[in-house]
Amino acid sequence: MGSDFLFAMPSALAGVSRSLDLGATFGGYNESQTEREADRRALCSDWYVVGDSLSDAINTFSEEEPAAALQALTVVKVEG
Repeated sequence: MGSDFLFAMPSALAGVSRSLDLGATFGGYNESQTEREADRRALCSDWYVVGDSLSDAINTFSEEEPAAALQALTVVKVEG
């Protein structure tokens, strides 16, 4: 689930068929039943992206600075 889940992500074939759809019968948006549900889904998606970014940053740091990463883990275990 990315931050674009409320938007249509059509394929090339869907794009071609939309250009031939003169009656605009193709609905391409992910809809929610209520505004509250849409907000909840968007907020969950945002936090998912934040968590994914944090995970990437932690992995990159661990690869670039393995000694510092190990020291940080040791401090967390001793204090926690």
